[in-house]
Amino acid sequence: MAQNFAWLRRGVVEVFPQPADADSESESLEKRLLTTNQPLRVKYGIDPTGADIHFGHSIPMRKLRAFQDAGHTAVLIIGDFTARIGDPTGKSEVRRQLTEADVAQNAQTYLDQLRPILDFDTPGRLEVRYNSEWLSQLDLGKILELLSTMTVGQMLAKEGFAERYRKENPIFIHEFLYPLMQGFDSVAVEADVELGGTDQKFNIAVGRDLQRHFGQKPQFGMLLPILIGTDGEQKMSKSLGNYIALSEHPAQKYQKLQGIPDHRLEQYFELLTDLPLDKLPENPRDRQTLLAWEVVKQYDGEQAANEAKEAAKSGGKEGAVPEFSLAGLPHPVKLAYILNVSGLCKSTGEGKRKIQEGGVRLDGDRITDVDTTFASSTDLEGKVLQVGKNKFVRLVP
Repeated sequence: MAQNFAWLRRGVVEVFPQPADADSESESLEKRLLTTNQPLRVKYGIDPTGADIHFGHSIPMRKLRAFQDAGHTAVLIIGDFTARIGDPTGKSEVRRQLTEADVAQNAQTYLDQLRPILDFDTPGRLEVRYNSEWLSQLDLGKILELLSTMTVGQMLAKEGFAERYRKENPIFIHEFLYPLMQGFDSVAVEADVELGGTDQKFNIAVGRDLQRHFGQKPQFGMLLPILIGTDGEQKMSKSLGNYIALSEHPAQKYQKLQGIPDHRLEQYFELLTDLPLDKLPENPRDRQTLLAWEVVKQYDGEQAANEAKEAAKSGGKEGAVPEFSLAGLPHPVKLAYILNVSGLCKSTGEGKRKIQEGGVRLDGDRITDVDTTFASSTDLEGKVLQVGKNKFVRLVP
């Protein structure tokens, strides 16, 4: 097992418990790594509540890969069952419950997007598990046992629940089950370490409590930062539009990364690359260029990174993506027709097929409805329309 723990601490906000914690069993994670005679099982769960993964989601995945490279086993849990409830963390109101079909459709795209990050090929280095495997089998007796491990007061101590209770916003009983189910995932896979964002400490601690309850050694919790979005102010989020999706075209990723505000560059280097932070260029423009090239290279290869760099140089920031003018299009206009006249597809029929196959994206969002129609050009201006990985245009007036 690796004994240089620089990889372990890079970009980590907190590891708990620490030896000084008031926990009789506590030991340091470093000590566990040094003394174990078998690979640790390092868990991370992701709920497929959407079809795409952005760079904010990649941070725990990169840490999973670091554990893999150090000889340990990554246990990636696809929360196909918990996604049907939705994590209430950070939500001011109840989340829409997804159907089984919604979750299945989202989950199928996740693993392909993660292949550039995780080691899928080395035997024993990755387990992919779906938590419906065990959560769908829980009978009422087992659910009552889980519920008996926590009080309502403990649940209301969770930040999001406390805020909603104070504002008299509804909290539904099924939402209380989410931390318990995520915690039971740790029991089911016998996790030694669980990764999560800084907003997941409560849920990870529940996993420790449940492991004790079921006679297992409690896992370590490792908390990782929440990535700030491309606006430099708020956390990366699709709803805020300040995100970069892993599935976006290399030129589009490069363009967005080149625009990261100066004061956020070091965080992006620390969390999205393995480059030494003490050897970065002094000039902020050189830093932006290096960041964009390095990250695109990771996901799309060196050739794609070089091509994106040259496109950005020759055409300026906007020139990294070819343009198609919306002028003269009849409105309302169907997306399949735009795919045809823009040259992304050979015919409207091919455009419909590409949409049905899930190969069409608008500003990173997958479009699957063949009847998608736009009332005016203002709904499209400035957005990037993409077919597959290599065909894309920016829609301009």
